[in-house]
Amino acid sequence: MTDQRWAIDIDRDSIADARIVGEPQADLPEGAIEMKLDLYAMTANNVTYAVFGKPLGLFGNDQGYWDFFAERDAPGRLPVWGFATVSRSNHADVPVGSQYYGYYPMASHAVLHPGRVSANGFTDTTPRRATLPIIYNQYQRVDSLGDYRAQDHDYWPVFRPLFLTGWLIADQLEEEGDYAAQQILIASASSKTAIGLAHALKQRGSGPDVVGLTSAGHAAYVESLGLYDRVVAYDDIGAIDASVPSAMVDMAGNPKVAAAVHNHFGDALKASIVVGKSHWDANDDTGAVAGPPRQMFFAPGRSEKRIGEWGQDGFRQKLEAAWLGFADLAPKLLSIDKRQGAEAALAAYAETVAGKADAKTGLVIVP
Repeated sequence: MTDQRWAIDIDRDSIADARIVGEPQADLPEGAIEMKLDLYAMTANNVTYAVFGKPLGLFGNDQGYWDFFAERDAPGRLPVWGFATVSRSNHADVPVGSQYYGYYPMASHAVLHPGRVSANGFTDTTPRRATLPIIYNQYQRVDSLGDYRAQDHDYWPVFRPLFLTGWLIADQLEEEGDYAAQQILIASASSKTAIGLAHALKQRGSGPDVVGLTSAGHAAYVESLGLYDRVVAYDDIGAIDASVPSAMVDMAGNPKVAAAVHNHFGDALKASIVVGKSHWDANDDTGAVAGPPRQMFFAPGRSEKRIGEWGQDGFRQKLEAAWLGFADLAPKLLSIDKRQGAEAALAAYAETVAGKADAKTGLVIVP
């Protein structure tokens, strides 16, 4: 497809069914801006967005991730994290040429409605997004980001939102006294959110052992990261000492892996936290499992809690310091796989949904 304006439509009932559609330029309403996407990342986190696209009560209302960029009677538009530049503007305070980091649709362009504009950025006030978590509606001017460095540019959309989630999980674990666990089991240890969590836990300098659970094929890579005290393949979960009080953080949402951990540890499993659902097609036929109920971790809710306690500036300063410590490590953890255009974007989505993306690379798209 040669049209430079495009988007990818996704079947809300079958997330593997996606296609490229043309997006002709539309008139801009008063106060609106058009963003041309410069670079965005495609990770397993985006698959979780698709899985939770429909309303599931995740946001405390009847909305889901499809509601950010698509009306209810239209195909889904997948949210992605990335950079975009204002290409057209009908807003006096948001000039053409300014670049913002934030949440965009998987497309070449996006129309937003800035509100509460400041030197640091703006909040999108598109009506259908008004009751969605504010963290997804904030767009930050790149030149105002205290922890942005040009050398980290390609790693930002790959790692920054997932590092934030991992950092917030580590914060919750610490606040909860690690649920009295002596070891933290991190399932899907090769995932970028897991890497962010493992790094944040390592920065404490003390605490429970951190055990990475992963597939046999990823074990060597996960060990090479140097972030886990021990790496265990899924098939070897039964060899772990089941008497050690443990907590599990599950990044992939694979019911069989979760059941293996729950049934092996039983009452010694003190907490079971579910973060993502990248294993969206795994059959949940495991039946009843031992141990604690599984609890969903929701990063926007945790962010809002800490912002309320620390203040916006306090939260930002803590996050910036943590990110800069991680950003120096990011290029040593994986390489960047950069692809360009609509066809490449569709192929990258298909690979990620099928679970075929390379864990050792960060996949970014230049629309």
